[in-house]
Amino acid sequence: MKSTFTITLLLVSLFSAIGQNKLDKLKDQAVKEGLLLYQSEKASWHGTDLFLEKFTEREKLGGYISYTDGDNPKCVFISKQDRTTAIGTITFDKTFDLKTATTDLTERKLTPTEKEYFDLRIKASERISSDTIFAYYKNTGFNIVPLISGNEKKVYVLTGSKENGKFIIGNDYLIEFDKKSNVKKVKKLHKGLLVFEYGNTEEIIVSGIHTHLPEYDDVITPTDICTIMLYQDLAGWGTHLVTSEKYVSIWDCKKNELVVLTKEAWEKINKEQK
Repeated sequence: MKSTFTITLLLVSLFSAIGQNKLDKLKDQAVKEGLLLYQSEKASWHGTDLFLEKFTEREKLGGYISYTDGDNPKCVFISKQDRTTAIGTITFDKTFDLKTATTDLTERKLTPTEKEYFDLRIKASERISSDTIFAYYKNTGFNIVPLISGNEKKVYVLTGSKENGKFIIGNDYLIEFDKKSNVKKVKKLHKGLLVFEYGNTEEIIVSGIHTHLPEYDDVITPTDICTIMLYQDLAGWGTHLVTSEKYVSIWDCKKNELVVLTKEAWEKINKEQK
């Protein structure tokens, strides 16, 4: 039954791809930015742990940024006294194998790119504190993730749970900046939030699912992909589905691949299975 479903899914995705340039563009952008967000957040997770293991003068720490430099995700820690100075750099390869990660506690000046990332982080934090579009929930905090691609500057804001064994999808935002790093647009990506639990051996959930309302994105968002990748192994998911008015996005948690089907194609598959 599983193999039949997989073959049907592949055939439908091939036929439905014809004439879907707009959909393909949305899908490709979601995957590209989702992977960059994941690499940034993963670098922040592990980078903070590795840095604090070796850096004892914590009163000197004034913040951090994470970004992907070529093929290497980095987490850079910034001096509290001089915000143009890095006091530590943790560098990973894309496997995030902690055995091969390098820790450099040499003080140095931030690169121009790193200055841009830190500037975006500061401006995003200021906007979050002054704009009522950002909703606050108990036992949560915002994770600020800047992305720079050519002249395009964005900051994604994700909501993280402060409770062990829980993670959140939703209550996330996109802040877009102009070339001079001024805020030009703030967009809410989901209406609310969903809290998922992991580590519960009594209840096994093999797939996650959530819905995008008509006024929000038609396909899975980069923030969805980032959060799913961070927690999919802990949650034990094989897939995660995002349904909207027009489409069904299917994220394969084992292969880290995305298939997007029309709602009509998805309903045909379900009808065949029944």
